[in-house]
Amino acid sequence: MGRFATTVALYEELRPPYPPAFFRRVAEQLGFRSEHALIDLGTGPGLLALGFAPYVGRIVGVDPEPAMIAAASAAAVRASRSLTLIEGKAEELPADIGSFDVVTVGRALHWMERDATLALFERLVAPEGVILVCSSHTAADGRNPWLDEYNKARHAWSQERLWSESSSGARTHRDLAAFFRGTRFQLADPVAVEASQEISVTDLARRVLTFSSSSPGVLGDKASAMLDDVAQRLLPSSRNGVITEVFVASAQVARR
Repeated sequence: MGRFATTVALYEELRPPYPPAFFRRVAEQLGFRSEHALIDLGTGPGLLALGFAPYVGRIVGVDPEPAMIAAASAAAVRASRSLTLIEGKAEELPADIGSFDVVTVGRALHWMERDATLALFERLVAPEGVILVCSSHTAADGRNPWLDEYNKARHAWSQERLWSESSSGARTHRDLAAFFRGTRFQLADPVAVEASQEISVTDLARRVLTFSSSSPGVLGDKASAMLDDVAQRLLPSSRNGVITEVFVASAQVARR
């Protein structure tokens, strides 16, 4: 069972979303067209692949978790989009997969081994293509006054050490400048869109279950106690059990 197997039902619903304005702005700034092909590495439930679908042509999603592939397939049906899905590690894609005008990767990049991933980018990215390293995260600039307490609670229940000890390989650094240093890829200015949503204290507590280090499979019978603890910590910052979350969706662009 993969590290995200027990998070599939929660992941798409509870992580900070990518708003439609994000996909539109990226597509407009980078000049996406219907003849462009896109591959999404670590596609999960297909959030990036399907979000960019209206702006490109052929779309491929890759993920090593069978349950995530099933979720992406179901999401594509709901969206009436054609999405080719490949179950497996991105680093092990066959040599004849071809090249793509857009290569996207989201929260999966830090799980991927650097050298193998850079070699993969070399063969996947078309001569005029781009890499988009995407994320959507809660703004940490003070506009979410509940965030510090939430993070304290989340890390208190995290079992990150267990995952790091059982990991079969080193995870990449989150510093993208360091990640691409010494390669032919150069970072360009990021594209970012801010948005906000109303989210219940209950759902924010349940979001903790979407992280591999505090998934239902990891927490087991401690999950209920975690949910109660996080909810109680958040209630003072809520209004009738609801919290306003400001979040930022961004894409860091890399070109040859």
